[in-house]
Amino acid sequence: MPALKTRHRRLLWAGIALLLVGGITALVLNAFNSNLVFFFSPTQVAAGEAPQARTFRLGGLVEAGSVQREGVKVRFRVTDTAKTLAVEYEGILPDLFKEGKGVVAQGQLRDGVFVAREVLAKHDENYMPPEAAEALQRAGQAKDRMGKTLVTQGDAK
Repeated sequence: MPALKTRHRRLLWAGIALLLVGGITALVLNAFNSNLVFFFSPTQVAAGEAPQARTFRLGGLVEAGSVQREGVKVRFRVTDTAKTLAVEYEGILPDLFKEGKGVVAQGQLRDGVFVAREVLAKHDENYMPPEAAEALQRAGQAKDRMGKTLVTQGDAK
């Protein structure tokens, strides 16, 4: 095989470098995509917008009177004032977890029940996760079109 000219050798190395950069980029993007965790409200889950086989975050308010404890296993319902979803969690809940307060749970949907691996509660009296506040506000706006009262972000706190 004849020796490559300097120009062809440079093009070959440039092509190899381009393939390597492309391969590394594809691997990084694939890893990033598999680690994304999206937020959904109970209304969005009920509408079928949440993934069935992937981890996602569910946020809203802990429905009053819905918390049932059996040792470290806890069952409760999360609501956005329009829809409600049952949640199961096994572990120690945050100290600030209370009925009627904001919560974000991370886990998967199984047979219509959200099985949480992690539960986060708001950290002070004036904070609600932005996603949860926005979901409550959207649900309130949907209720308003049906003639019921509007939930504002201030009310969701």
